[in-house]
Amino acid sequence: MIEKLFHLKENNTNARTEVIAGLTTFMTMAYILAVNPTMLSAAGMDSTAVLIATCLASFVGTMAMALLANYPFALAPGMGLNAYFAYTVCGNMGYSWKVALMAVFVEGIVFIVLSLTNVREAIFNAIPSTLKKGVSAGIGLFIAFIGLQGAHLVVSNSSTLVTYCDFAGNWHTQGICAVLALIGLIITVILYIKGFKGAILIGILVTWILGMLSQALGIYQVNVKEGFYSLYPSMHMTDFSKIGETFGQCFKADFHGVGILNFIIVLCSFLFVDMFDTIGTLVGVSSKAGMLDENEKLPNIKPALLADAIATSAGAVIGTSTTTTYVESSAGVGAGGRTGLASAVTAIMFLLAIFFAPVFTAVPGFATAPALIFVGFLMLSAVVDIDFNDLTEAVPAYLTILAMPLMYSIAEGISIGIISYVVINLLCGKHKKNTVLMYVLAVLFICKYIFL
Repeated sequence: MIEKLFHLKENNTNARTEVIAGLTTFMTMAYILAVNPTMLSAAGMDSTAVLIATCLASFVGTMAMALLANYPFALAPGMGLNAYFAYTVCGNMGYSWKVALMAVFVEGIVFIVLSLTNVREAIFNAIPSTLKKGVSAGIGLFIAFIGLQGAHLVVSNSSTLVTYCDFAGNWHTQGICAVLALIGLIITVILYIKGFKGAILIGILVTWILGMLSQALGIYQVNVKEGFYSLYPSMHMTDFSKIGETFGQCFKADFHGVGILNFIIVLCSFLFVDMFDTIGTLVGVSSKAGMLDENEKLPNIKPALLADAIATSAGAVIGTSTTTTYVESSAGVGAGGRTGLASAVTAIMFLLAIFFAPVFTAVPGFATAPALIFVGFLMLSAVVDIDFNDLTEAVPAYLTILAMPLMYSIAEGISIGIISYVVINLLCGKHKKNTVLMYVLAVLFICKYIFL
């Protein structure tokens, strides 16, 4: 049954490897169960309802990816998109969260149409091979940067933007988290080199256990005010009745005072970021996993894009911000995941998380950090396939790699990469390398910076 559904032998994998990969992906994504309710509650939504919606939307999207596309990619409400939802649309613009959910719902419908009409597939295939390598390497740096922040190894600084953590001054919070993350990273690397299939997942669990021991010994101290919570999972059940506070509420949106133009602007903003975050993630992760064919195309991409689009609209109806393909899927790929079985395992874990959410939300950022940092290294290796002797190819790839972590966005990295690729090749007399679609994308990206 499993072999028939997911074609494990054809993809040179087995059930054990896929299950471990699915669990690994879930563990690196579990933070969204804590973060998304906190984010969207700032927009006036009930946090428990958002937690349930997050689990259900992630389950629907990830299972759709498993069954429709047979790829090891997981989906959940996107970081960045939830912040835009809560703090920009509902905060600065002053619109209700129901209006914002309707914008997300319509965005998903538009994506379904685009996916069925080959538009998104054409965009994916139009990205030059060198840029695809740059996207993969850029995502590697991006998720490593996320991991460094989750480990508290890198913290914000008013003069230099970022710096390393103050080990001595914040030893019982930031300091010990950073040390445990480094220990977890060393464990993960050694296990991976030794050939342990579950190296990344083991690294997460061992780091978490060391954290709980540190809390028991008083080395790690809870400081809720500064965002350092208990590392012990609690076992209370979720209040399922709360889902009624968000389910279907997008259809009850009051558009009085919003205006059609303002709604379209919000819709286009969600549309742009979601489209190119998804395409960038698919490009980067599939490239690293060796899933691209000889023409640098992802076979069976249409169902993958369709699953992403369905998840977005379904998530809006259930009650959460845009659901998108997660870059943390690369952790599962790094653990050996190659088929939809890995995604199915991740989806089931999200469904179970509805019942045991407090357990999964207790997984601290410093425990998943080693996985993200190490997988970042694995993805960065794509940079060796870039031809640095051809600067018309190498410079756009370099700018793509540079932009993703520094602009904190996969979509911005793709945008900068495509604009620079088109402009450099056009001005250097190599305009034949630019396809019509690349010109269109470059113009759209420039317009986005001007008008959105």
